[in-house]
Amino acid sequence: MTHPSLGSFRRVLAARGEQGDRPYGTPGTGGPSCSPREILRRLRGAVPGCPLLSHPEELRPYECDGLTAYRQIPLAVAIPESVAQVQEILRVCRTLRVPVIPRGAGTGLSGGALPNRSGLVLSMTRFRKILAVDPLNRTARVEPGVTNRAISEATSPFGLFYAPDPSSEVACTIGGNIAENAGGLHCLKYGLTVHNVLSVKILTAEGEWLVLGSEAYDAAGFDLLALLIGSEGLLGVVVEATVRLLPRPPLARLIVAAFPSVESASTAVGKLIGEGFAPAGLEMMDNLAIRAAEAFVHAGYPVEAAALLLCEFDGGPEEVDDQIELAEKRLRESGADFLRSSSSEEERLLLWKGRKSAFPAAGRMAPDYYCMDGTIPRRSLPEALLRIARLSEEFRLPVANVFHAGDGNLHPLILYDASHPHELQQAERLGRRILELCVELGGVITGEHGVGVEKLGSMCLQFRAPELAQFHRIKEAFDPDGILNPGKAVPLLHRCAELGAMHVHQGALPFPEIERY
Repeated sequence: MTHPSLGSFRRVLAARGEQGDRPYGTPGTGGPSCSPREILRRLRGAVPGCPLLSHPEELRPYECDGLTAYRQIPLAVAIPESVAQVQEILRVCRTLRVPVIPRGAGTGLSGGALPNRSGLVLSMTRFRKILAVDPLNRTARVEPGVTNRAISEATSPFGLFYAPDPSSEVACTIGGNIAENAGGLHCLKYGLTVHNVLSVKILTAEGEWLVLGSEAYDAAGFDLLALLIGSEGLLGVVVEATVRLLPRPPLARLIVAAFPSVESASTAVGKLIGEGFAPAGLEMMDNLAIRAAEAFVHAGYPVEAAALLLCEFDGGPEEVDDQIELAEKRLRESGADFLRSSSSEEERLLLWKGRKSAFPAAGRMAPDYYCMDGTIPRRSLPEALLRIARLSEEFRLPVANVFHAGDGNLHPLILYDASHPHELQQAERLGRRILELCVELGGVITGEHGVGVEKLGSMCLQFRAPELAQFHRIKEAFDPDGILNPGKAVPLLHRCAELGAMHVHQGALPFPEIERY
């Protein structure tokens, strides 16, 4: 496996004439320019009607997002309810050089909303209005705190829905989806967030308005909308989005196919797609995940199967029935020894419920789990799953595989017990090896969960120094003072240089004066 070279990182640093990168959120003097008490006083004076939490017991619920292995109490949490309040908060924080961490529902799985100890968490949960629905143009204007499920429920009377459907769709918000470019079970057919958002309104770190994208099919100038989606809160704060709505299909049916081996199920995925089938969703679970989900939901999964494929087709009744019949035939030819097709909407939803409950069901198998998020070419699924199984044995930690097979987005669940010494570190090392494997197979280190703090080191495997340097320049163009979500998504170049040639002696890191993110 070829990694970006250590020399490339050192050459870029030398060319920039820097002794070290300036960490995001530590501009100039290395942090806020005044005391925490003064910061709180200035914020309360600027937005007197905005709740500002600062007591430890109030801050505790904001110490982490869905990646609970990493926790940090922030300086304060602001909960604005108007754009004007957000503007004033950003202006004060920029003046005082206070890091700002935008936060939605806190369901993210990469530490993207992990607080900064000297920073302010900007909670956007009060922005819950659906501002307008346009059935003729099939669009909806929404505030960032609106959930995916709420949009589909509000537009259902018009026969429309919002397609991206992460497993957390009942709780996750559009603002967070935009930050991470979330996908879901049906992204194979309907695309990710970037394919379903037409325009956004954001506030820059200076509190200035920007409108990116257009309600038309195209917009003039650079495609800054695509740049913003997936930028993990580093470039601006989303205050409004216009999303694309789609006609709700008249019928959807789901096939559950059981296979005697993970390899045969993986091969079946490639055959289905290669023969021109276009499922609305194509998911896969291995035996460990099957058993956990079935015990949790009682969906009727065959618990002896080595692997399950869940393959859904939607559209007109005749089209769906034909696709189901043909797909069942191909699945049998690929080695499926059990097939079940939904015959009612209730049955379809129950069968999906098992898959959507796989993450919470994992809590029955171990006290803790670490959810990975790498993506590989579909052709590499058999090899990837075989090598993940070998890594699981090497690290002596169970791994349950449940993932979006149609687009190769893997979600290995590494099971561990944090109360046992070193098991968290062992799980993190195993996770990094899985991401290395994804890159080696021609894939990427994240499919929809984002980089956050979790995958900063793995970014050094995915990108070379000149590419990371360009990411830093983009960040600086939008946020010159580096106050928005510091220490996330893009690693410092010195971090990557250290990863290439760093030795730890008796637990002590060399060059302790260098900031590490």
